[in-house]
Amino acid sequence: MNFITDPRSIEARSMEIIAPYLRDLKLGQEEVKVFSRIIHASGDPDYANCIRLHPEAIAAAEQALKRGCDIYCDVEMVRTGINRRTLAEFGGQTHCLIRDAAIAQAAKSEGITRSMAAMRAFGAKMNGAIVAIGNAPTALFEVLRLMRETSLRPSMIVGVPVGFVGAAESKELLMTESPVPFITVVGSKGGSPIAAAAVNALLYMRQ
Repeated sequence: MNFITDPRSIEARSMEIIAPYLRDLKLGQEEVKVFSRIIHASGDPDYANCIRLHPEAIAAAEQALKRGCDIYCDVEMVRTGINRRTLAEFGGQTHCLIRDAAIAQAAKSEGITRSMAAMRAFGAKMNGAIVAIGNAPTALFEVLRLMRETSLRPSMIVGVPVGFVGAAESKELLMTESPVPFITVVGSKGGSPIAAAAVNALLYMRQ
């Protein structure tokens, strides 16, 4: 069996295969890059029908990255999937507290998830940053609560928690109530690879 072995050629061919699924969506060039990265990461062309981009999301990310913003993640899988070397070229770093012992203790004491406790601990540090949530709906609910009840304002949010309990609802709330731009997907789809892919799309288009 003959198959492609060059990584660049594999990616280029993948994007060619994805392109027809986006043709009728009337996307701008940069929006196509976000959609394509997400579909490529998931292997699921149906994402073309599920992705929702706030009209100012890409511009907000561009401005934040140019300022050297940091990226705050709900789980290590999101943090690991982000191209930290490229982010560092802009002056930014990734952060995740899900494994921190103090966060685990706070979550137990308060009867909340570790992801919620981590978002609370980040607090005002997320101002002007990019928030990337790919696993925990409770993390997204918590960030939305903080924005509603405090002056917290990230530059933008990649909010794509996955699952059947709270995931769709948290993303619906993001789309209807967020005071800042966002990238999300509707329904139960999502996950850490999707969050990382969306962030990487934003990073790569700035190179």
